[in-house]
Amino acid sequence: MFKRVATAALTAAVLIAGLGACGGADQGSGHSVGAGQGSGSTTGQHRPDASATADARVFGLLDEVRHRAVMTTRATRPHMTRKCTTATHRVRHSSSSGSGSKRRTRTWYSTEHVRTCKRVRSGTETYTRVVRPEQWCVSLDDVGGHTKQDNVWYRVSRTTYNTAVGTDKHARMDFTPTHSGC
Repeated sequence: MFKRVATAALTAAVLIAGLGACGGADQGSGHSVGAGQGSGSTTGQHRPDASATADARVFGLLDEVRHRAVMTTRATRPHMTRKCTTATHRVRHSSSSGSGSKRRTRTWYSTEHVRTCKRVRSGTETYTRVVRPEQWCVSLDDVGGHTKQDNVWYRVSRTTYNTAVGTDKHARMDFTPTHSGC
């Protein structure tokens, strides 16, 4: 039991560290680490806007779109089965007739069958666990009208993604992101 808990905790820590590393942003300054350096190519860079929340609308010029497919892995979990037991009980029945000194009581017994079921563990089973859900992302240039805020990635709904796919590059987009970064 302890081994499973330790393994689950380690897996969660690695996943959190990996997702944190994907952000690529220096949280103190709000600027992307290494942005604007090198040959000028910005493919694959992203800079999450720290001020972006789920209810804040953003606007800018469409740069790129990205679809990230669902990521799954095989995992195991306890297999629970239903185990039933039957038991019998002797039940006493009685009926009365008459009244006063002529009252007569008749008693008889019967056997009732009782079935009790509970869930018990019976080995393990493998299943497909979702590590990362499907994501749709849009990158904007000139975010909020600021010409120096380029290549800012936002996670968006599928509808917004489909709109962005059908729009020309550098067209003005205005939407509400679901998350910042991608």
